[in-house]
Amino acid sequence: MVWKPSKPMVILSAIGTAVGGSLFIKEYTGGPIYENKTRADGKVVIITGANTGIGKETARELALRGATVVMACRDIQKCEKSRHEIVLESKNKYVYCRTCDLASLTSIRKFCERFKNEHKRLDILINNAGVMRCPLSRTKDGIETQLGVNHMGHFLLTNLLLDIIKASAPSRIINISSIAHKRGKINIEDLNSEKQYDPGEAYNQSKLANVLFTKELAKRLEGTGVTVNAVHPGIVDTEITRHMSFYNSSISAVFLKPFVKLFIKSPRKGAQTTIYVALDESLQNVSGKYFSNCKEEDVGPQGKEDVTAKWLWLVSEKWTKLNI
Repeated sequence: MVWKPSKPMVILSAIGTAVGGSLFIKEYTGGPIYENKTRADGKVVIITGANTGIGKETARELALRGATVVMACRDIQKCEKSRHEIVLESKNKYVYCRTCDLASLTSIRKFCERFKNEHKRLDILINNAGVMRCPLSRTKDGIETQLGVNHMGHFLLTNLLLDIIKASAPSRIINISSIAHKRGKINIEDLNSEKQYDPGEAYNQSKLANVLFTKELAKRLEGTGVTVNAVHPGIVDTEITRHMSFYNSSISAVFLKPFVKLFIKSPRKGAQTTIYVALDESLQNVSGKYFSNCKEEDVGPQGKEDVTAKWLWLVSEKWTKLNI
């Protein structure tokens, strides 16, 4: 007598195979985990946008490794909730929430002033916060929001902290960019989207600005012991997708999201390259580079334009009133 599996068993087996296959795909496409056990005891770290997503996972990991972590966030209530979770898990009491609204140059200046009053060193600055494909809006200083938050705010923050970063050398700056920079163009004729606005193009421009800022800053920091590198975290399931109509539509939720999620990183996986670039000893003297999946990658041709990088720096100085 030949045994034949029952229909329910066949169905359960098929479901098990599908689930197992899905988990394998998710793990494979999620990218590597930074497994080096490098500690961060005694290091002071600032992470912008650290209350959620990649920033929160980065803050959690660095706290677990012993760093003093300053979570620079716009929403202080959300920040305190995340800080509480991180402190309980890491048993590291040196995790702090500080208000920093990257859409306000005044807020950024106040944050930097307070930080310097509270801390004597800054070993790692992680410019993580960002917005993506949002409807047309302006920062409190009149800058298109994606350009203002993703680039101009971090430009000012970094420059205001350069003195303490240099004094803490060897130290590191990490700018979170995106592979979207390869589709970007610095619109010299309409940088602030006054004539027309496309959410995708504005986002790509802001991510290219991150790469060009990294390139120019690396040149200016040569010989100081401070490195600066850009990171592409991958396509990550975070709140940054909230303005993407495709990702949030009802049709997508039912038919596409379950499939697409197989190829989207979790925030923990998305934070791995940032942690690698922040801590790995092999990168102590590496600067001006671009990393993805815990390895160096080449930037798009637009990210190699010296003239554009210098032009953007001068415009950024003017718009952020850096030298006033």
